[in-house]
Amino acid sequence: MQSHSRVVGGAELNQISQQHYYERDPKRIYYLSLEFYMGRTLQNTMVNLGLQNACDEAIYQLGLDLEELEEIEEDAGLGNGGLGRLAACFLDSMATLGLAAYGYGIRYEFGIFNQRIVDGWQVEEADDWLRYGNPWEKARPEYMLPVHFYGRVEHTPEGVKWIDTQVVLAMPYDTPVPGYKNNTVNTMRLWSAKAPNDFNLQEFNMGDYIEAVLDRNLAENISRVLYPNDNFFEGKELRLKQEYFVVAATLQDIIRRFKSSKFGCRDPVRTCFETFPDKVAIQLNDTHPALSIPELMRILVDVEKVDWDKAWEITKRTCAYTNHTVLPEALERWPVSMFEKLLPRHLEIIYALNQMHLDHVAALYPGDIDRLRRMSVIEEGDCKRINMAHLCVIGSHAVNGVARIHSDIVRNSVFKDFYELEPEKFQNKTNGITPRRWLLLCNPGLADIIAEKIGEGFITDLSQLKKLLEFIDNETFIRDVAKVKQENKLKFATYLEEQYKVKINPMSMFDVQVKRIHEYKRQLLNCLHAITLYNRIRCNPSKSFVPRTIMIGGKAAPGYHMAKMIIKLITSIGEVINNDPYVGDKLKVIFLENYRVSLAEKVIPAADLSQQISTAGTEASGTGNMKFMVNGALTIGTMDGANVEMAEEAGEENLFIFGMRVEDVEALDRKGYNAREYYESLPELRQAIDQISSGFFSPRDPGCFKDVVNMLMHHDRFKVFADYEAYIKCQGQVDQLFMDPREWTRKVIRNIACSGRAGCSPGVNVDHIPGTPL
Repeated sequence: MQSHSRVVGGAELNQISQQHYYERDPKRIYYLSLEFYMGRTLQNTMVNLGLQNACDEAIYQLGLDLEELEEIEEDAGLGNGGLGRLAACFLDSMATLGLAAYGYGIRYEFGIFNQRIVDGWQVEEADDWLRYGNPWEKARPEYMLPVHFYGRVEHTPEGVKWIDTQVVLAMPYDTPVPGYKNNTVNTMRLWSAKAPNDFNLQEFNMGDYIEAVLDRNLAENISRVLYPNDNFFEGKELRLKQEYFVVAATLQDIIRRFKSSKFGCRDPVRTCFETFPDKVAIQLNDTHPALSIPELMRILVDVEKVDWDKAWEITKRTCAYTNHTVLPEALERWPVSMFEKLLPRHLEIIYALNQMHLDHVAALYPGDIDRLRRMSVIEEGDCKRINMAHLCVIGSHAVNGVARIHSDIVRNSVFKDFYELEPEKFQNKTNGITPRRWLLLCNPGLADIIAEKIGEGFITDLSQLKKLLEFIDNETFIRDVAKVKQENKLKFATYLEEQYKVKINPMSMFDVQVKRIHEYKRQLLNCLHAITLYNRIRCNPSKSFVPRTIMIGGKAAPGYHMAKMIIKLITSIGEVINNDPYVGDKLKVIFLENYRVSLAEKVIPAADLSQQISTAGTEASGTGNMKFMVNGALTIGTMDGANVEMAEEAGEENLFIFGMRVEDVEALDRKGYNAREYYESLPELRQAIDQISSGFFSPRDPGCFKDVVNMLMHHDRFKVFADYEAYIKCQGQVDQLFMDPREWTRKVIRNIACSGRAGCSPGVNVDHIPGTPL
């Protein structure tokens, strides 16, 4: 294809590459996700089109500053954390690989809330990101589709009919997704809810026309706001509506595209669905789009009149499912009563699929009633529920975890019974990140010195970073890597001073933990280390300490009381430490307000130390860990998630690994975790807890943190105290190495060199889609 010398508009770019796809009629990948955490688009588009220098120059000629311009753009914050950011990275990687791939989701009017810290507490603010319009999207009213809710099911001789439904319209908005310098532009299509023009007017023939028009909001609320929970299931009807809304609109679109194979032609040409799985791959990003399975069955059986068994074979061959968490509170279990009302036909289909599934299990394991109960899609009990993960497993041909250790847990524990039934279904696809945004865009200084040494091939093939191992003892390269890091630190220190009026020591170690606030991620362990360091400085003010700036950032779900208390604790510890004259420049604790994609792009390149300290067996993968690694930070972490594979690649001695392994956690569970034992036997831990408890960090409200202390002492599922001693000791080793800058930087180079996994294993260089043969 021709490369274009002028900047073409998003719709035009789309047209070029879509035409290309229609001519080839390849298998298409549909990545279904309720979250796409995209961040900003301007700089990413310039990078991928190879136009950054040209634009920079042109803007400069106009007397403007490109960086200032970039800062004006709002983040598209249509995600909570890792799951939504993974979807965004995949879109970039699939476009760069030239795959015919589409992202499908919801165009939330309000994304993840903006976080303000007021008096040390998190306060949420609506994220009105569309206030001034969105230049990257193009509304496509010609592809608007109806989505049905409620109603009732009628079984007639002609087949099953779902009637008397309420209709909401799904309006598509397309955003171009450019590949890296390859003349490919894919599409992310987000649906917005619109009320039909006759909405509610039939009910209001009494003449209350105004009321009827106002009620249009009820339909349009479906795409109003992103649910702000990370790793937590909240069984609200509006959320179930969102899940069905995206699925129903997307499947109609997929089938329309499958039926018309010629570009620009909407006349159906394919009527036989036999080849559907050869042309369509649907990847379910967690269970949120699980309704794709019964919805595809409904369309095939009720609308297209495909035989039930054939329809089930097609559905299974088409769908694949990515599991993102093993935390029980995150698993989606919808009340049957809600389905009965909202999606009556889907409930019937799920019952029929479950019956078929249980008949199969019963034939293989006669008399094993307990196994049937464990494997059922329907959970019996006071409130009958639909287990969406079980639905995904039985309705997919491939099920993947997102890091090797997580996939092992999925096989051996979460879906053990299902694995015994169909072991060939279960795979691992370790998560990754796009090196365009997370190296080229956010750390041009580092990207430049790497390209100088090994060329630019690493930008689309991160395994080439291995070539940097040759330069591990090269004094010039060691000096250059250290210099880039120092420049990034200075730049970030300036940013903090301008934005938040916070002054930090740029020569100190930048010790960073940025991620959603959650008990399992153990920001509290980080707090205990900060307090321990503080007590050591106070105890011995004349001793020389390695200066540190501990930065913690992340949002707490608005309804998650403990997470909000953790933020208050971090800010309170900072308040005391940062204002203690005995401490001075030796230690600072900073809470990074409103952590989001655009802030990650600033802080990650500046970090010296990356904290990845979840309890072993709880973090499915993590992707921030990889971003820090490729940007030249060293990792202190547990053997959890992708940390395991990072340590394997770089060598465990080149990360700071500490604490219990999964086996140790399981052993401690069997023995019984007793927090008090650690509290009694570790004086520095006891001192820290007593300070939190007594109000040392909250003098105006001494009982402020009683809930936190009570949790840590009596019902801490994530065993913070059990890893305290090993963590403090490991942090001592971090200090030791930091005092030897040359040795530290050599380890940094080794980490960068090992951050792209060789061969077809995705590692950091994901550029691969789970469950889908390429």
